[in-house]
Amino acid sequence: MGASARKTHNSGAVAVLWRGDRALRETATASNNRLHRIFAALSANGLSPRPVIFAEEFIEDVRQALLECDAALVWVDPLSDGRTRTALDPLLREAAAHGVCVSAHPDTILKMGTKEILYRTRHLGWGADTRIYRTMEALRAEFPALLAQGTARVLKQNRGNGGQGVWKVEPLSGGRVRVLEGRRGSMPEELRLDVFLGRCADYFADGGLIVDQPFQPRLPEGMIRCYLSAGRVAGFGQQLIKALIPPPPEGPDSPQAQPGPRIMHAASAPQFAALRAKMEQEWVPQMMETVGLSRGDLPVIWDADFLYGPKDAAGADTYVLCEINVSSVFPIPDEAPAEMAATVAARLQSGAQA
Repeated sequence: MGASARKTHNSGAVAVLWRGDRALRETATASNNRLHRIFAALSANGLSPRPVIFAEEFIEDVRQALLECDAALVWVDPLSDGRTRTALDPLLREAAAHGVCVSAHPDTILKMGTKEILYRTRHLGWGADTRIYRTMEALRAEFPALLAQGTARVLKQNRGNGGQGVWKVEPLSGGRVRVLEGRRGSMPEELRLDVFLGRCADYFADGGLIVDQPFQPRLPEGMIRCYLSAGRVAGFGQQLIKALIPPPPEGPDSPQAQPGPRIMHAASAPQFAALRAKMEQEWVPQMMETVGLSRGDLPVIWDADFLYGPKDAAGADTYVLCEINVSSVFPIPDEAPAEMAATVAARLQSGAQA
């Protein structure tokens, strides 16, 4: 989990950290929050989980709480109500440097939890015709010619959640495009391509970038979320999504425009056996080699979101990776807490013996 030096003690204390305010900090327990099954699984493995509420206003208290633990499991989105992880990530790096096993470590997030992973692993079996733009000049120079080929593309800012900064872009005539953001409640808009590209300038701030993938026509068939604990599949979620699909005439807030429920499946679900084998035996090891991660660097819980790609020659489904989520993966399948607890316990035991 990214620790550079193990603690000499082995109390089994695990910080379970999520964002909140002072009132939540005073009232949070192991059983009165959405992560209660994870607390229970950690306890069942002989560990001592404790809630740690994070906010920039009392970051020194959070620092002290982290340094008293052997491990930290973190649920904080990269963007939330205008707040980022700018203050949190250095704190997590400091804790890791003091021997706390941090998951997910901020350096691991940068390697696999941003949209750039789609470009870096485009050569794997989950890849597509993926491009990257590291400057506004590159976007303006390269994207119009690609779009002129006549098929829709999807532009994604490097870091974000909830569909923020994810745009389906369809070419129209006369230099115009139809765009639709992945954020819930978004409406399609028609405008000049150069005007839309100008709106993307902020995505390059502070070293940001934009990743560009072909739109997958089978998107209305749904998304498959593959949950993993380290390199082992811990379950699947299947959902009919509405992001990047134009809302019905009733409008974006109508029941018809809402995503379907995410149906959870065990890791052993037969309909996903081929995807599980690909992930565990091929794609995850190949991703690790590509971006420079060891098995111990992989998050205690993460997920890979797949869309259905074109059928292969035998008529079987193929899968296209559209995102990896690392920062705040929840909800999770029923089997996942036990897998997570086992991963944490094994890592702390391994560290204690090192």
